[in-house]
Amino acid sequence: MWFWFAVIALLCWSGSDLFSKIGCQDADDKYSHLKMVMAVGYLGLRYIELSISSPICNSSGAIVAILIFATKGFGELPPIALVAVALVCIGVVCLGITEANEDEELRKARQDASNHHYAKSWIAIALPVIYCLLDALGTFADSKVLEVLNEDSANVAYELTFLAVGIVCAIYVLGVKKQRLIPKREVPKYTGALFETAGQFAYIYALADSAHAALAAPIISSYCVASVIWSRVFLKEKLSAKHYVSVFIVVVGIVIIGILDI
Repeated sequence: MWFWFAVIALLCWSGSDLFSKIGCQDADDKYSHLKMVMAVGYLGLRYIELSISSPICNSSGAIVAILIFATKGFGELPPIALVAVALVCIGVVCLGITEANEDEELRKARQDASNHHYAKSWIAIALPVIYCLLDALGTFADSKVLEVLNEDSANVAYELTFLAVGIVCAIYVLGVKKQRLIPKREVPKYTGALFETAGQFAYIYALADSAHAALAAPIISSYCVASVIWSRVFLKEKLSAKHYVSVFIVVVGIVIIGILDI
């Protein structure tokens, strides 16, 4: 079941990416990221396209796989499984690298199509990179915690933590800054939050299978591939051939892992 939980987390978190990006598009709402209670990761969505920020953030799966293999070894995984993990990681990393070498005219065409323009700046890249490193360390720590804590207890602990952070953000945004919640603007944010919570639930159960944690982590982090597709379909962010090649590589890796699990 770990594989299907990983795929569910992938789909839910890509949905969260999409709706969170939509919720960040109001330029005059400078507290939109706090309203989603994901300040570090989603703050970057105000400055950079979803098709770029998501791959950078989710290169963390490659880091997690390396950390797990380095501390636990390869176990009884067949060589083809390691190849599949490598494909997923390579595809995700390639999506991030594409941004650094992208043609400026193609970038402008993509932004013109989505009616939102972003300046290339250090903060636009730095925030997703910081998120990537923190997420990798957090996921690796989660895999260790789940060796001694059952999945249900872990889910309750995480959700209570998010609740506490949400209350703090609500006090700051609504109480201190006196911001109003406008239903039309908030719907995408909280739709994203629902997808985020569902993804968190599936993520815990996928990662709890310690024998396959090194396989589950890259699959889950590759939700950026679905995010790229959603950004093309719903946000009209035009993609280059390199984007599609990277997506194909990741999909091949996930399919191989799925076949091995069956």
